[in-house]
Amino acid sequence: MANYYNENTIIYLDGKFVKAAESKIDLYNQSLHYGYAVFEGIRSYKTVDGTTKIFKAAEHYHRLKNSANALHIPYHFDSEVLIEATYEVLKQNNLQDAYIRTIVYGPSNMSYDINEESHIAILVWQMGAFLGHNLLRIAVSPFQRPNPKGFIITAKACGHYVNSMMASNEAKSRGFNEALLTDMNGYVAEGPGANVFFEMDGKLITPSLGNILPGITRATIFEICKDLGITVEEKFFTKEEIYGVDAAFFCGTAAEVIGWESLDGIAFKKDWNDTLSKKVQSAYKALIVANK
Repeated sequence: MANYYNENTIIYLDGKFVKAAESKIDLYNQSLHYGYAVFEGIRSYKTVDGTTKIFKAAEHYHRLKNSANALHIPYHFDSEVLIEATYEVLKQNNLQDAYIRTIVYGPSNMSYDINEESHIAILVWQMGAFLGHNLLRIAVSPFQRPNPKGFIITAKACGHYVNSMMASNEAKSRGFNEALLTDMNGYVAEGPGANVFFEMDGKLITPSLGNILPGITRATIFEICKDLGITVEEKFFTKEEIYGVDAAFFCGTAAEVIGWESLDGIAFKKDWNDTLSKKVQSAYKALIVANK
């Protein structure tokens, strides 16, 4: 198992900087038992001038607030304060290239009663390439993304990720690197914790919003493609439509931009290094270390 902290690791918990090894949570809290919590996965990088930069910090904390409000989780936190606290946690742990997990969770409550308070924690740890550096072998999962009439898909809620873990573990049990999930209508949706883009006929296509999480990295890819003059089309499509297209990649805060080797054992037409997708990956890598 990964070693995320040691006796000296500092976290932010309810407005205070405390040692991770000495922090405690209430075992009767609603979030532990029902998955009723929201979180953000954020990355920081050592920039070209040597400083530490949290990538898209304001966007992540804005979404955290929106997720909490959507789930009726009390949210009384100021984004600027949280961003400042996040930089301080990174500093106290002497981290630059790091993963940041901010979570808002409930108090002691074993019922379905609405909470009047909540807790917040900011954790950091060293992180390299989340899905590795090699092209991925992907399998279409037998699991589908949750019905948006049963969940608020746009909220980054902890309980949603049971679905992601089930899909990921099932694919890995069959020898694949990761899973691709479809939605309730059988259309391609997203990966476990990552959005997806496919390349064909000189453009990129990606699933339309509605049954997917509108990722912050996904939005960044749109910005990059605009700068590079690459056309991006959003639409609903089936897995059969994208078997053997030119290329494909996952994108997400943790995943960054990582290309695929194959889908269900069917290889893509182009060499990854000759694709528009590779250009997008390179542009993303340059963007995250730019001091902007």
